[in-house]
Amino acid sequence: MNETLFSQIQKLFERTYAQVGINLEECLIDRRRCVQLSILAGKSARELSELARTFLRRADDRLYVGIYYSRWLIAQLERYDPRAGLGDHNIGALIAFVEEINHALHAALQFQGGAHEIGSEDFARNLELQAQVDTYLVLLLFVAFFRKTQRVSRTDRRWLRFHLFARNCPGAFRHRNLRARYLETTELAASYTRYLDSLNGFRRLDEIRAFRSLDYDEKKTRILALADRTFP
Repeated sequence: MNETLFSQIQKLFERTYAQVGINLEECLIDRRRCVQLSILAGKSARELSELARTFLRRADDRLYVGIYYSRWLIAQLERYDPRAGLGDHNIGALIAFVEEINHALHAALQFQGGAHEIGSEDFARNLELQAQVDTYLVLLLFVAFFRKTQRVSRTDRRWLRFHLFARNCPGAFRHRNLRARYLETTELAASYTRYLDSLNGFRRLDEIRAFRSLDYDEKKTRILALADRTFP
C-alpha cells in the first residue's frame, strides 16, 4: 500500500526526534468539528488560518489532539503533489500541511515528557518556533530531492525563506498576543535556520535534537546567543 504524504512526514519527524506512539492521521477532524473547537478556543482563534489548525485539549491527565485541513488545501496537495515537484503553486499548501503535523507531534512529545501546561503562552510559542524550524528543514529535503546534485543553492534557500518567513505578516493580527507570538517566533526561526544552514548534516542533526529538548526560554536564549555570528 502506498504511504500517504501525511504518514511520510510523520515518520520523518519521528526518525529525527522520537516515536510519538500514535498514528496522527487518526486525529484528523472535519469542518464541523473544527468550527465547534474554534468556538471553544475563544476570540483569538478567529484570526487563525482557515486552511489548517491544530487543537489541543487536556482531560483526565490525557492529551487530546485534533488536526483540521480545509478541503481546498487537500485538493491543492492532491492536484499538485509536492512529491512530484515543488513550486510557487504548491509550497504554501505544503507549509500549512507540514506545520500542523509538527504541532501535533511535538505537543504529544512534550506532554509525554511532562509539559502539561498546554494552555500557556510559552507552550504555544515553543510549538510555533519548532514548527517553523522543522518545516524549513522539510522544505530543504523536498528541494534537494529534485536537484540532480542533491544540493540546495542559495537561490533555493532565499525562495524557501521568502515563503516561510518573509511572506508571513504577523503584524496583521489584531489580537495583541497572537501578533507578538508570531512576530517573535518568526524572527527567531529565521535566525536559527540561518545557523543550521552553516552546519553539515551530522552536526545539524545533533543540534536540532538538542534544540528540541529545550523549553521556549532556553530555545530563545540559544538563538540569541548565536545572533552575533555571521551565517552564509
